[in-house]
Amino acid sequence: MPPRRRGSSGYGGVREHPSGWYSAEIRSGDVRLGLGSFRSTHEAARAYDAAAWRLDRPRSQMNFCDVFTCEQAQRLAPPPRLITDQDRADHVWQQRHLLIAEEDERAMAEWRRRHPEDVAAENEFWAERTARRRAERADRRRHKALAISQCDIIKNGGQSIFSPNDLRWDDMWLDTSDNATEDDDDDGCESP
Repeated sequence: MPPRRRGSSGYGGVREHPSGWYSAEIRSGDVRLGLGSFRSTHEAARAYDAAAWRLDRPRSQMNFCDVFTCEQAQRLAPPPRLITDQDRADHVWQQRHLLIAEEDERAMAEWRRRHPEDVAAENEFWAERTARRRAERADRRRHKALAISQCDIIKNGGQSIFSPNDLRWDDMWLDTSDNATEDDDDDGCESP
């Protein structure tokens, strides 16, 4: 296969504009995808390589040989340019929230390091709560199984252990109305 044609920039998929900026573009089938404008040829070539990785191009078509995965190409590619004022505002908002989340994570890690007894108490709370909910579910399943067996006995002409006006029938149906199943062991709440 002949070597790939490189533009005047020295990189594949990168063209220089009269303004001094560089644009990167890549073809996908018959469609030409513009990847943006960049201040340097290096940034434009990195953006091209990230797009080439996403399109599963062979490594021989890449500009740089030091990239071995798509994730690595993404990390090395320059961040996208912000086009409108709204894009800039959204970007600032996201960056601020990212910093807040990172600071929260650092604070929680420091709190866990300084107060291991609180972490142990919290883990104990969640373990007790999970055990209690599982026991309650198992009890409801037993009540429901008893109620269903009593209904089957009555349907088949047998005698139930409960009288027709026994309030335990109502209690049993109210207790078992959540349709708990044998597979329903998780209470939906995870410990932190």
